[in-house]
Amino acid sequence: MAISYKELGLVNTKIMFQKAMEGGFAVPAYNINNMEQVQAIIHACVETDSPVIMQVSKGARQYADATMLRYMAMGAVQMMREMGGNIPIALHLDHGDSFELAQDCIENGFSSVMIDASHLPYEENIALSRKVVEYAHSRPDYVSVEAELGVLAGIEDDVQAERSTYTHPEQVEDFTKRTGVDSLAISIGTSHGAYKFKVKLGEEPPPLRFDILEECQRRLPGFPIVLHGASSVLQDYVDMINKYGGHMEGAVGVSEDQLRRAAGSAVCKINIDSDGRLAMTAAIRKVLAEKPGEFDPRKYLGPARDALTELMKHKNEKVVGSAGHGAEIMAAIEAAEGAAVAR
Repeated sequence: MAISYKELGLVNTKIMFQKAMEGGFAVPAYNINNMEQVQAIIHACVETDSPVIMQVSKGARQYADATMLRYMAMGAVQMMREMGGNIPIALHLDHGDSFELAQDCIENGFSSVMIDASHLPYEENIALSRKVVEYAHSRPDYVSVEAELGVLAGIEDDVQAERSTYTHPEQVEDFTKRTGVDSLAISIGTSHGAYKFKVKLGEEPPPLRFDILEECQRRLPGFPIVLHGASSVLQDYVDMINKYGGHMEGAVGVSEDQLRRAAGSAVCKINIDSDGRLAMTAAIRKVLAEKPGEFDPRKYLGPARDALTELMKHKNEKVVGSAGHGAEIMAAIEAAEGAAVAR
């Protein structure tokens, strides 16, 4: 039996993105696989009054179980309310690779889905994206749909590509018109995973292609743009991992300055996953190295959760700029729903 995301207390991303574009910030999209990540997201976003998108990949559903994730999302909403928060929370399928997967997520309470057919020929990308849109938008409760043009390099969960292909701005108008998608992920030089760029010691990673972003924005005024692969691979965490027995040489990400700049444009959703993995791994390695006899998972997962919370608070406040906008957006969503009921 299908369940609506509204029954779980979730929202779709439509008004989130409108308010983000008006306010010159981006909504953070954090991936979840387990309870500690969900707890960290809620603590960080309630404490910073930030809207948030909890993302679930195909691999995460296989790892954590689709039913478990649905109840974790519902628990996240209740936890937020018990903390005294009033922030909008969306549950989003990250890099869905088939209509069937997107359909199953929608029927299990997801308020937003991504169909990633960017690896397919252009016309096939349009056809599959449009099919998902037609289903998602026909639901009694409108489900948002994200698609992608251009291919990001890197490896993360189910996404693998050796080379990136920049988005062609001349395609964005045709693609969005023919598919009806609510947001568009573009490729401007970000990459999946912790090894985004190959740089020599002392070199800076290459800048993002803001010229492509600006041209897409010019061609699609007021349309929500998404950045994937936007972790900065903060060196403090990489250094800590290496200090306590890890081996992560040459891990480089996107500078936070560039992400701040992107968040002030039409980019209203920024995906951050690898940074969270690094923060948790660094904290776990530190505990186990300093206390090799420790075997209680709470004693190393607890510090990992705390490290992730602090990382997300930093991202909300200093990078994507979403801090302070949660209650404001929630009020706008509630007002829109009230007006719809009145009609």
